[in-house]
Amino acid sequence: MAEASEKLRIDKYLWAIRIFKTRSLATEACKAGRVKLKGQNVKPSYVVKVGETFSIQKGIERKVILVTGLLERRADATTAQKHYEDHTPEEETYAYKSAFHAPILKRDRGTGRPTKKDRREIDDLQDDWKESDSSE
Repeated sequence: MAEASEKLRIDKYLWAIRIFKTRSLATEACKAGRVKLKGQNVKPSYVVKVGETFSIQKGIERKVILVTGLLERRADATTAQKHYEDHTPEEETYAYKSAFHAPILKRDRGTGRPTKKDRREIDDLQDDWKESDSSE
């Protein structure tokens, strides 16, 4: 794996360290403003420097990474992890994982639309769940 000596674009770097599956997805994320450096949006052509910290929004997942080395070509996961440090706060990591454990409310097939009373009960259940989740 050859390391980049001079210049490396942010979209290529994010692809190489396996944050995004394809380089075009990394480019789109940059264009959409989901990759930030010190709160400012970063263009796909931005030149990455060692020691910079980027915040990346990928769906509901949020990551904060510190660049520790430049990687020109996509490598295996263990090699890629040596070129960045994950500084994502623990509460954000757990918030991402807890989204998959949210209660799924289903109605029996054929029961039709909920009545006004049913709707209120569903809303009360959801409010109770949100309150108990935020207090933990």
